[in-house]
Order: sequence, then structure tokens, then C-alpha cells
Amino acid sequence: MHAGPRPSILFVTDLAYPARGRRYCDEDIFLTSRLREEFDVALCHPRDAAALLDGFDAVVVRNSGPVLHYQEAYDAFCARARERKVPVYNPLTGRGDMAGKQYLVDLSAAKYPVIATVDRAGDLGLLPGAAEYVIKPKLGADSVGLRFVTPDALAAEVGAEPDGSVLVQPRIDFRYEVSFFFIDRDFQYALYAPHPEQRWVLEPYEPTTADLAFARRFVEWNDLAHGIQRVDACRTADGDLLLVELEDLNPYLSLDRVTDEVREAFVARMKTSVRALLH
Repeated sequence: MHAGPRPSILFVTDLAYPARGRRYCDEDIFLTSRLREEFDVALCHPRDAAALLDGFDAVVVRNSGPVLHYQEAYDAFCARARERKVPVYNPLTGRGDMAGKQYLVDLSAAKYPVIATVDRAGDLGLLPGAAEYVIKPKLGADSVGLRFVTPDALAAEVGAEPDGSVLVQPRIDFRYEVSFFFIDRDFQYALYAPHPEQRWVLEPYEPTTADLAFARRFVEWNDLAHGIQRVDACRTADGDLLLVELEDLNPYLSLDRVTDEVREAFVARMKTSVRALLH
């Protein structure tokens, strides 16, 4: 354990990760500069996290890129953190993207407001009719392996992968996508992409009471006592919100798209959250 007066944090990030339309590294350079006001902070690449975590009071996983690019290293990190009982932020018990995309199938079957999702050829009849369908790997991220197919080709495409390793959804005609950001179940801010073809051109969004109730339902389902979650949803042509993704591993925060006041409040709340995890 760290002997000094300040807790020590191993901050896991890939500063060189080439994200489309945004610079992940800027966000983590900013966040670490602010966390240093209260913690001793060291940065490391996700491939190095397992070897380094012993020397720290906690590990904060941030913009570390899709896990599938370093699955073996990530599994080793999780195993070592559990074995050494080192607190991880977010905790490794997340039921959303942290555990793959199975939750979309489960939530769809449980009639939550999500885009209808199945993972077996035998369940294709549960999906609504659509001009096109989306097939994507359960362990995918950042649109890796995503493809669109016509209704005629759907059964053959899914039948070729009978092990339940892919998800199938109707391609939704939506007005816009909106993201709700939470720390420890407390809502922080929301952002939306008013132009669907520009997913990362985000603007502040003022959620209604119903919008927040929608987002909070998934945060409560996930049951993470600590950490940052991003609830991604789309507004359908009918005006409903449907869950697209529950990002609870390393959600990009788009802190450059919020006001100074909102950003300062987020940083303060994150510091409080990490302190609570340590205690």
C-alpha cells in the first residue's frame, strides 16, 4: 500500500488510441491533471496494467480503447486486480458493455426500452420488420465487425454463426442519438448529436423528466455502486427513446463539449467518487 499522505492512482489509458472524430488523449491529459490535485497519479497503457497495479491504492480505467484489441492483457489485469483486492474504477462487476453485449439480448427479452435484439437464428421472428438489419459481434466495440444485411439474407448470415456470438437488430430510423452521463448513479450531463450522420458532433442536451427516468432505469439495473456510466439512446421517428448501449467500462466523456461549469462539477464529483471507492 502507498505510505504517503495521498492515495495513489494507476490511471489506465491508451494516449495513442486513434478514435474517429475525437481525441481521447486530450480528455485523459485533462482528467489526470485534475485528479493530481488530490491523488498521486501515474499513467500506463492497458497492456501494462496487470504488471504495475500492485504499487497503487486503486486503478482508474479510462480511455483505454476496445478491450478486444488486448483481450489477454485485460483478462490478466482483471484476474490480478481481483486476486490482490485492488479497487478498480469502474468496479469489475458491471453488467453492461464491460461484460460484452449479451445484456442487449437479456434486456430486450425482459421488455426494457432497448432496440430489439436477438442472438439466435431461431429468434429472428421476434424482431420487427425492417428494410435492413444490423449484425454485430457480441464482443465488438467501436463498430468493429458491424455489417448491414437485407431481410432475405438475414437467416443465412445468422445461421452461419449458430453459437450466439453475434447480435441482430433492426436498423432503426432515428431522429438523433443522445448520451446521458452518470457518476455513482448521479446524473451529470447529457449530450446529443442533432445530425445522425455526424455521430461525434455533440451539443449539450437538456433532458426532460421522462428522459432522465429512462436513463436512470438502466443505471439502476446495472447496480454499480461507484463509477462512470454513459447511457446511449436513440430518439425514434415516433419520439420514443431506445437504448443503444450501456457503456460502463471506459466511456468517452466528451468533456470538451460541455460548459466549464459542468466540467468542473464533473471533476469534483469524480474525485468524491474515487475517494469513496478507496474507503
